[in-house]
Amino acid sequence: MGTLELMRDAAVGWTGALPCGKWDCECAFKSQPGCCCVANEMSMLEDHTFTRMEVTGNNKITFTVAMKPRSDCFGPFTSNVPIRYYFISLNQGNGYNDALVTFTAPRAGLYSFSFTAYSNVGVDCERLYHKVQLMKNNEVVASVWEDNREDTEDSATHSVLVSRRQGDKVYVELLSGRSLCGNTKEFNRFSGYLVYPFTQE
Repeated sequence: MGTLELMRDAAVGWTGALPCGKWDCECAFKSQPGCCCVANEMSMLEDHTFTRMEVTGNNKITFTVAMKPRSDCFGPFTSNVPIRYYFISLNQGNGYNDALVTFTAPRAGLYSFSFTAYSNVGVDCERLYHKVQLMKNNEVVASVWEDNREDTEDSATHSVLVSRRQGDKVYVELLSGRSLCGNTKEFNRFSGYLVYPFTQE
């Protein structure tokens, strides 16, 4: 006996209430062929989808910033220091504040953030030593680091998807005692965008 036959016999032999959950089982058995028994659910799904698309389309939030090119080193410092990104190539929604070196979420939603840490000490056997971390309201979200004397330059990029409330502060900082050197081509960057907003905040 095939699978379809087994399923049919099981359905015919079922006794008691059908485990339909929120679905209208009676519709499937009593309606004429071609009737859509999930019309209400599909209509609700379409309404929700179009609402989400409309909200997202009206709330475009994205930014891309870069450190100022320099041949010397940024750091080391005696405490953790937020990295200032002087060049703002994109700041739609005005979420990034250059004076505060911080992105403030204009509204609640799912955000994507990425940052790149690049350093070039320029001389063999010099210590390549840095740790850069993405912060949210003074809490570490992600980090990249390097500590070796084998490479004169190296870079790393980290990307994350995170939920944010309206007003959350996001920034990138360099840990104390570390440094970023030889950033002559704006390789150190920080960017983010709103993937979709939360319809209820």
